Amino acid sequence: MSLAAWLRIPLRGLAGYWPLAALVVFLALPFVPDNEVARYTRQFTPVFIFAILALGLNVILGYTGVLHFGLAAFFGIGAYATGILAVREFPFQFSFPVLLSVSILAAALIGVATTAPALRLRGDYLALVTMAFGLIAVFLLRNLDNITGGAKGLNPITPTLLPGLDDPDVASRRYHPSWGRTWRDYPHFYVLCLLALALTYVLLGVLERSRVGRSWVALREDELAASCMGLNPARLKLAAIALGAGLAGLAGCLYAISQKTTADPGAYDFNRSILVLCCVILGGLGNRRGVLLGTFLLVGFDLILTPVLDNWVQKPDTQRQFPEFLQGKEYTKLSMWRLAIFGLVLLLMMRFRPAGLLPETRHQHELETDERPA
Repeated sequence: MSLAAWLRIPLRGLAGYWPLAALVVFLALPFVPDNEVARYTRQFTPVFIFAILALGLNVILGYTGVLHFGLAAFFGIGAYATGILAVREFPFQFSFPVLLSVSILAAALIGVATTAPALRLRGDYLALVTMAFGLIAVFLLRNLDNITGGAKGLNPITPTLLPGLDDPDVASRRYHPSWGRTWRDYPHFYVLCLLALALTYVLLGVLERSRVGRSWVALREDELAASCMGLNPARLKLAAIALGAGLAGLAGCLYAISQKTTADPGAYDFNRSILVLCCVILGGLGNRRGVLLGTFLLVGFDLILTPVLDNWVQKPDTQRQFPEFLQGKEYTKLSMWRLAIFGLVLLLMMRFRPAGLLPETRHQHELETDERPA
């Protein structure tokens, strides 16, 4: 065995621990005594939430092989379940544990109820049905004004942390001037979302190695062979969709609380489902680490890096370096071209890394086998 082969073995082992190293770094960032660092760190909260959403899609698509285009609808169901049970317009006003439980259960039950009738369909036909459900869900959220608030959404969403407990002063500004005073502010909610992502990641890892996880992979590889071995494809698909939709409901609950509003129903449309799908494909189908990497690259680029680059491009000193006919133009902003950049990245991925940046071990082995000369 060559020296490169000997070195590759421990390096691959160390590479598997980078999520743990990232967790430690993200937990330490709020304690850095720099307001500029805090300003950028707080923007990672939605990235953590979308990573949970992408892990949910990875359960459905990466593990089971079911192409689902309506996951953003379950994301919206979780957000609106949180809004309905938390805003002062309705008599509920439950605490955070109740909101979290109801959002997960509502999204999971609706996911099973809407998918079960279509399980006779396969491939593209099932994908079209899930896309239709996503469009219907956005239409209902926008037109049920008395319940969902229509295009305005529901706000403010300011639930208490525990039942019967008012908002305590959980942080003191003497520790850090940028720290908020309630559990919904930075860095408390930031840490809560990070820990929720870490717990989801670990639980899915345990599930991968369980009997159910292996059954999902067998179903993805060959549904006919799996059914001949005694597995029930319909039951396995419904279990995966229930889990994936439940994770989407969890992400929707956290998103609504972080934004203090459910936002416009358009935030949960088909484009959101495609963005999450791109994160999974970019990172690697069926690989949790790859899904995290894809989410941090795409969503982090969209929410964090793009505004920073736009501000830099619009500075007078930077504008002077452009030709005169480009100065002050709207299309010099990177945000105007982000969808084109996403499309170009996906095209390059399909050409050079079809299995993703961090492909699943089985997919990587199959690709290496296919590339060997006969």
